[in-house]
Amino acid sequence: MNQAEVGKLISQMRFKVQPKPWTIFNSDSLNRGQRGQLLSTRKSVTALISDERLEFSYGKGVVVREYTERLIQEAINHGDKHVPTMEMANWWLSDKSLIHKLFKVLVPRFQETNTSYTRMLKVPADYTQLKKERVVLELRGNPFPPLYYSNTEPNRGLIHNVLLSEARREARLRTEYETSKPKSA
Repeated sequence: MNQAEVGKLISQMRFKVQPKPWTIFNSDSLNRGQRGQLLSTRKSVTALISDERLEFSYGKGVVVREYTERLIQEAINHGDKHVPTMEMANWWLSDKSLIHKLFKVLVPRFQETNTSYTRMLKVPADYTQLKKERVVLELRGNPFPPLYYSNTEPNRGLIHNVLLSEARREARLRTEYETSKPKSA
């Protein structure tokens, strides 16, 4: 079996997966090794499916995103009649009512999606406290108001934007004056 055929056996993720595993440090997984990290991640995946938008540290957010994407992808690919998929959903979702939400709400929502099922946005830095970098992880199509980066819409009141708009206006007026001025021989 060559490399191209092996890729068909495992469905591909819809975003870049980190090549190295993340090490997560928190009180839940302290001194419990990889099993403790996995149990801590399980709680976070359950909370993300339940609430559809949560805030994490950057490393924890990446790990939770990877496992949540994989869970949703397997649910879409195999459905609720597939025994291994149901066992995986049963393990990852500690609240058993979320299994119903996964297959009856989230799978139809993401059935025709060709992008990732989650969005990860960086939280603005809080300089009063020295904390780790934070991210907001959300499921796409959630019922909450949309989040967007503040730098996607220009703020005309900022000094550099005022100066740039005035420079643009002066350049436009100069070119209009030069084109309307009659040329002398």
